[in-house]
Amino acid sequence: MTRLVLLSGWGVDAGIWRPLADHWPGDVTVTAPDWPGYGARAPLAAPGSLAGLAEAMAVDLSADAVWIGWSLGGLLAGALLARLPPPRALILLGIGTRFCDPEGVTRAELTAFRRAFARDPAATRRHFLRWQLGGEPDPRASHRRLLDLVDDVDPATLAAGLDQLAALDVSRVLADAPCPVRRLAGRHDPLLPPAAIASADRVLDHAGHCPMLSRPAALAEALAAMTGDMRAARSAPAEEAPA
Repeated sequence: MTRLVLLSGWGVDAGIWRPLADHWPGDVTVTAPDWPGYGARAPLAAPGSLAGLAEAMAVDLSADAVWIGWSLGGLLAGALLARLPPPRALILLGIGTRFCDPEGVTRAELTAFRRAFARDPAATRRHFLRWQLGGEPDPRASHRRLLDLVDDVDPATLAAGLDQLAALDVSRVLADAPCPVRRLAGRHDPLLPPAAIASADRVLDHAGHCPMLSRPAALAEALAAMTGDMRAARSAPAEEAPA
C-alpha cells in the first residue's frame, strides 16, 4: 500500500485535489491536509515561521508516506525535510528549487504582485487564480471548477506565503535530501521556466500549472507511476544482494 500526502500551493486550499479522488489505483491511499490558515484550519500566530509550520504539520506529514507538494506546497515540503522525519519520497509538482527565475516568474514580477496584494488582497488573489490557469487546455472551464472547489484563505497567511515564495530556495536541502526527490511538470505551465519543464522527471502533456483541474486522471496515473518506480528502485538493491 502506498500512502500519499497532497500539499496545495499559494492561495488554494486542499479542495483543489478533490477531482483526483476517483482516479487513484486501489493500492494508493491519499490524504490532503490543509496548511494552517487554509480551509477550516486556524492560522499560525506567526504564519511565516517554518518552525511553527513543522510543529503544526508534524502529524499530517507522515514519514511513512510520499509527500507531493504543488507549487508553494513543494517549496514548503522541501524546507520541512530539515525539520521533520523525512518521508519515503518527495514529488515536486509545478515547482523547482525556487519560485522566481529570469525565464519564468521574475523577481520584479513577484515584487509587483506583492505590492498589489498589499493594496487589495482579495482582488489580487482572484487575479492569480485566473492567471495560473493560462496553460490549461480550457482555462475558463478550469477556473469555474477551481472556484467550486476552494474556499477563502487567511490574508496574513497569504502575505506570509508571498514572502516565502520570494525567499525560499531549497536547492541545498534537495541536493543532499534524506529521501528520493522527483519533479513533475505540466508541459505548458506558465509559472515555470522552459528549462525547468524540460528537466522534470516526468512532463504531463496538454496541461499547465493545475493539471488536477484539467487532467485529473492523467495526473493521478503519473503520480502513482512515479511512486511505484521509486518503490521498485528502493527494493531492487535488497533483492539483488547476495545471500
